[in-house]
Amino acid sequence: MAGKERNIKVKIDNVRKVYDTRNGEMIALNGVNLDIMENEFICVVGPSGCGKSTLLNIIAGLLEPSSGAVYCDGKEVKGTGTERGVVFQQYALFPWMTVKKNVMFGLNLKGIKGQEAEDIAMKYIKMVQLEDFVNHYPKELSGGMKQRVAIARAYAVNPSILLMDEPFGALDAQTRTQLQTELLETWEKEQKTCFFITHDVDEAIILAQKVIIMSARPGRIKEIVDINIPYPRTQETKMTPEFLELKNHIWSQVYQEYLEVRK
Repeated sequence: MAGKERNIKVKIDNVRKVYDTRNGEMIALNGVNLDIMENEFICVVGPSGCGKSTLLNIIAGLLEPSSGAVYCDGKEVKGTGTERGVVFQQYALFPWMTVKKNVMFGLNLKGIKGQEAEDIAMKYIKMVQLEDFVNHYPKELSGGMKQRVAIARAYAVNPSILLMDEPFGALDAQTRTQLQTELLETWEKEQKTCFFITHDVDEAIILAQKVIIMSARPGRIKEIVDINIPYPRTQETKMTPEFLELKNHIWSQVYQEYLEVRK
């Protein structure tokens, strides 16, 4: 990807989000500005309640900002769109549909049906290594398998932007590591722009080109950390001095914000 001039894919322009609560106004985000480049992998970390998920939902078009705006490919986000695929921590699969039908669901909504939809669905089911489970239902799958289905479904509609809200947060360490590796391989092949929320600093550094550190509420961008560790990254990468230095720095910044929350 080096050497290719990239355009701004997502522009977050002075976004503010205020919720009305029983105790009055609660400012979730306050003046967030960020340019995300085409094909860039961004990870967002910060203490609980700092507005990470709120920001993702605004980019997805599931929430409206109180002020400011988000632009995708230069167009202001006004609601959801097929150019933005979303993967949540909860697998959000339809329990009455098989793996294949779940992956085909978004394609059918786009008007792609029949053999064409089946062929596209199978491409991404194979990509996440679930071709032996196409006719299984979600209740017959492990947590890691369910999340693979959710990722395949998001990819199948060919979004140019992938929004992922702690997609591996509920998985065991081994499955999480495996899915991190698979996600990176897919990202390098498919050339998507990724916006990935995590509480795990190790995960953020392994995946991202840039790590965004959010402040305690009201959420703002405290720091943008460039991760200049070359790909492919493996679990051995976590043992390198470069990785450990980045981890110490990012964790110390996040921990400072966590202490702010506790005051």
